[in-house]
Amino acid sequence: MTSFPTVTATVAALIGLLAVLLAARVIVFRVRFKVNAGDGGQALLAQAIRAHANLVEHAPLALIVLAFAEASVAWRWLILILGVLLLIAAWRALGASATRSAAAPGGRRAPA
Repeated sequence: MTSFPTVTATVAALIGLLAVLLAARVIVFRVRFKVNAGDGGQALLAQAIRAHANLVEHAPLALIVLAFAEASVAWRWLILILGVLLLIAAWRALGASATRSAAAPGGRRAPA
């Protein structure tokens, strides 16, 4: 009998909270810029939408892979490391949606 995938469940819960934070950031920007659909040409809103979308697109597959690895009784330390790496990658989405006042369109830095 296999045990409950506690590492995967913990990582999934934390990623879920992060997804809520990213969605809240999109909502705040939509209200601030008075945009109902799309990004309204606002770079900050576009960046927040993309950060949330990236998390929502990639986290489910990563969590499924983590769950399969944990269910296959892989080394416990390996599962913990993979879980921490997934959390770090997901947390970077929050930083990616931060303001980029000095950035040019497309995320590139403006020339000095």
